[in-house]
Amino acid sequence: MKKLYEKKPILFAVLWIIIYCFVSIPIRGELGDESIWMLVGLAAIAAGITAFVKINHLEAEYGLTGWAKEPEKYWYFIPMFILATGNLWGGFGIAYSGIAQIFAVLSMLLIGYIEEMLFRGFLFKALLPKDGVKLSVIISSVTFGIGHIVNLFAGQANVETVIQVFFAIAWGFIFTMAFYRSGSLFPCIIAHGLTDAFSKFSRYTGGETMEWVYMGVTIVFSIIYSTYLSRVKTVFGEEV
Repeated sequence: MKKLYEKKPILFAVLWIIIYCFVSIPIRGELGDESIWMLVGLAAIAAGITAFVKINHLEAEYGLTGWAKEPEKYWYFIPMFILATGNLWGGFGIAYSGIAQIFAVLSMLLIGYIEEMLFRGFLFKALLPKDGVKLSVIISSVTFGIGHIVNLFAGQANVETVIQVFFAIAWGFIFTMAFYRSGSLFPCIIAHGLTDAFSKFSRYTGGETMEWVYMGVTIVFSIIYSTYLSRVKTVFGEEV
């Protein structure tokens, strides 16, 4: 894996994405997010990613060494974390009963970590040297959103999946710009994990007015937020 990472980093990123899909899609489709096997599969992938990063001392490369030395520049994470609570705007509810709820929430937190490492870490950083910032941001964000089409194979309704794709693309831009501008992946991992975990405490079942409001707000916020972050002077001090 190290040789592939060094010689063909984009292929390396894509391979990890394929592994993630290969493991998660069948389990999610057959057993659901609340399955212990979903949790085990995701934990194995997360462990593999973490082991590779640590063994090869890539923590700094992927923004896993801590927060920026100038935390006052991180105020722009506040609206991202507020938006992460959107799944609760329509009310509070429990998706599953008993330990199944715990399994589902833990799985969602792991998905936040895995997807940020794959799309913002491996893929985005692999694209940067060759494609530049603008194209890398677009590719990483759109790929992340389009990747949600795989939910069709997990039994999700067509219309719901299409909506989720656009919603995920919006989040993709938010996470990618936040990572690029701060140099730290931790805020993105936390916000992503919370967004997914809160979905298991949401009363949304599809089609509710507040759910549409949340998706609309996310898309509009993504445009404003990404445009703003493309212009501000930050840790990197560059313009997209």
